[in-house]
Amino acid sequence: MFRQCVEWLESGEKTPAELLDLFLARIREADASVKAWVDVRPQPGSAKGPLAGIPFGAKDILETSGLATEYGSPLYSGRKGSEDAAVIADLKKRGATLLGKTHTTAFAYFDPAPTRNPNAPGHTPGGSSSGSAAAVAAGMVPFTLGSQTQGSVLRPASFCGVTGFKPTFGQLPVDGVLPFAPSLDTVGLFTQTAADMRLLWERMGYGRAISNRATLAAPQPRPDAEPPMLRAFEDSIARLRARGWKVEDVAMPRAFAGILPAVRLVNNYEGARTHRERWERHGAQVGAKLAQLVSDGLKIPDGQYAAALDALRTARREMQPVLQEYAAVLTPAAPGPPPKGFASTGDPRMNSPWTALRVPAISIPMRVGANLPLGLQITGSSGSDARLLAVAEELEIALAEASAASPAGL
Repeated sequence: MFRQCVEWLESGEKTPAELLDLFLARIREADASVKAWVDVRPQPGSAKGPLAGIPFGAKDILETSGLATEYGSPLYSGRKGSEDAAVIADLKKRGATLLGKTHTTAFAYFDPAPTRNPNAPGHTPGGSSSGSAAAVAAGMVPFTLGSQTQGSVLRPASFCGVTGFKPTFGQLPVDGVLPFAPSLDTVGLFTQTAADMRLLWERMGYGRAISNRATLAAPQPRPDAEPPMLRAFEDSIARLRARGWKVEDVAMPRAFAGILPAVRLVNNYEGARTHRERWERHGAQVGAKLAQLVSDGLKIPDGQYAAALDALRTARREMQPVLQEYAAVLTPAAPGPPPKGFASTGDPRMNSPWTALRVPAISIPMRVGANLPLGLQITGSSGSDARLLAVAEELEIALAEASAASPAGL
């Protein structure tokens, strides 16, 4: 959809005003049921630039001048930002139009937002970037901003059947973004396809790379995922191999197994201290799940936190050779399909280790005939963002070709 918008504008088939009207109409048609948006009031960017005339949405933990910035909490209902977050200001300078703000879980934790999943009715859209993923999935906007501390971009992308990209830690500025765990917080993006994401990244000024069709890695033993996800994952690997890709089964370094407990501890320790003052003032009104996190996280000793940070530094060192040897590592983007109901936003355990490693990761849909959306997670070495997007686009094409040739599976 992003690429289509670029082509419309560059060919003159649509003007920026016509494009904006198109997406505003889609919001009017769909958002009553999807509930992706908090506030829709377009703010045009520069009249010129590589993103001129392209609308986008922003997760409601990013500050926005004059628009709702409520952090997904009724405690801040009616609050408006006084200035734009750095990443939003940059997009506007490049010409993009801020369409509005998208729903987030309360303070970007696990207390659910009202958003519904356009591609899996009755199932969670994931979190915490619920509205950003759903808005793209419903075709209401070409791209959106989200954020990830554990799995808040990659997991909702998988659940909603869209593409979510978590860049290398620190690649996109977090100035003006509500913090949660500062050593993990990362701004991310949603588009409908990997091809869209690659073009968006290029037009954001981060360059373009080529995929050299180098070997891919898949962890062995496989991650602990649900049967539908594992079947789709194995099917996708088989389809890629049939299209000429070399995918090697690779044992992860010993330190990899310790990442998940370490990153959870870091998340809880830092998150508790980030939100301590707010919790002390409002108690459970911050959200039942966040209140419990703060209560428990404040009890974590400093020594355990320091040990967890050290474990993550060790894991980064040990994983570096693997990430540099292979073009990408393939894993499931979520434990399974989106869970039924709305009490939970799902488990981020498939994404948390890669967030902790601070490497770029992207989720693309696996179109293998499943009834519910499933995502393939593709990760690369730190700083290889442009090349990873090139690999993801090629894998997207290969999986689509393989699906067309053998729609019933291999």
